[in-house]
Amino acid sequence: MTAEAAPPPPGEQGRTLLYRDAVNEALRQEMARDPSVFCIGVGIGERGGSYQITRGLLDEFGPKRVIDTPIAEPSIVGAGVGAAITGMRPVVEVLFIDFTLLTMDQVVNQAAKFRLMSGGKGSVPLVLRTQGGVGDSVAAQHSQSLEALFYHIPGLKVAIPSTPYDAKGLLASAIRDDDPVIFIEHKLLYMTEGPVPEEEYAIDLGVADIKRPGRDCTLIAWSNMVPRSLEAAELLAAEGIEVEVIDPRNLVPLDREAILESVRRTEHVVIVQEAVRRGGVASDIASIIQAEAFDYLDAPVEIVAGRNTPIPFSRNLEQACIPQVDDILAAVRRAVYA
Repeated sequence: MTAEAAPPPPGEQGRTLLYRDAVNEALRQEMARDPSVFCIGVGIGERGGSYQITRGLLDEFGPKRVIDTPIAEPSIVGAGVGAAITGMRPVVEVLFIDFTLLTMDQVVNQAAKFRLMSGGKGSVPLVLRTQGGVGDSVAAQHSQSLEALFYHIPGLKVAIPSTPYDAKGLLASAIRDDDPVIFIEHKLLYMTEGPVPEEEYAIDLGVADIKRPGRDCTLIAWSNMVPRSLEAAELLAAEGIEVEVIDPRNLVPLDREAILESVRRTEHVVIVQEAVRRGGVASDIASIIQAEAFDYLDAPVEIVAGRNTPIPFSRNLEQACIPQVDDILAAVRRAVYA
């Protein structure tokens, strides 16, 4: 794959959308385009979902395609897996990524395995939409970053957009994909705004995006760590350090070549994840760089990650548990000046 260098998106000049509205628009357009697409989840009907992602869809498509359910995540995801096997394209909403732990048998043992166990004759075109990450003081059971759990499972794809533009385009591709896709949003990104074309478009799964070009250090980040990395890059530019910010956009498939190409040019690497460091995606990306671009490195790979602790309720303490801009600045300076 080759990374995209984020050209101005096509479409209506000057049009911007909130992240949550970009997800809503993708759902609406895909449901209008394909009658096999439907949404299922808790509170997604008249209430429009807790984050208003499905607002207006019930009125437009009716209760057979916007299915409001009791609080029963294993049954909701199980119904989605079954529907996908029979040829539908369900978009299942699990409100918090923490709650996906209740659905691991359906996702890991059924959806991820079905193509192989059917000898390639069957597929599970399921999208599991959820959101995670720290913010809003919702405490330890509603603040986790669990992307590494799904990253570990063969047969699953993992999309994790950081901008409204990426959210709309990646969700369209995820819905059209014939394999199960875990689509991870972030609670603090829903009210961020950015340019989004009104017309339909899809961003291929597995293509990274260069959010900011640079020559001195490759800074790899995803989800809510992308805006923090871009803020750090702006501050570092004033010091004469030009950082290249790469957003994988998808953890599976991972755009390895885009990452390695950047590393070979800059010779310095910092990887930023909100999740705890132990057993994280950043460590695996670092191992890929170590194996395939070691001779180009001028300093050890730096990883900036969350602390190995449950997230406290206190706003000050929760922020102390995850990477801040100052942590990213310090890591880049260590890498560049090593």
